[in-house]
Amino acid sequence: MRFLFQEVDLASWRPDEHPDHVMARILERGRLVDVQWLIEHYGMARIHRFFRDVGHVELSPRTLTFWRCALDAKEEAWAEPPAWKRRSSAPWQT
Repeated sequence: MRFLFQEVDLASWRPDEHPDHVMARILERGRLVDVQWLIEHYGMARIHRFFRDVGHVELSPRTLTFWRCALDAKEEAWAEPPAWKRRSSAPWQT
């Protein structure tokens, strides 16, 4: 997972310190093996709660749609990031 967390020293990495950041990064950009690790480490119930309660800005509509289907949560209300987190004046971000 080094490619996902280049800013982190993986030798001293403790994924339980910032689980929302870890989940968002892996769910959006991870490979199948990374997602499998995530499910084994946190469990599906914790991942489902992440979608319901957090609303992370890194998650794309495509990722959200996939996980709504995977979690059978098509009609469930999920958190969204605050509007100020969704907007950016940086030209490389949308």
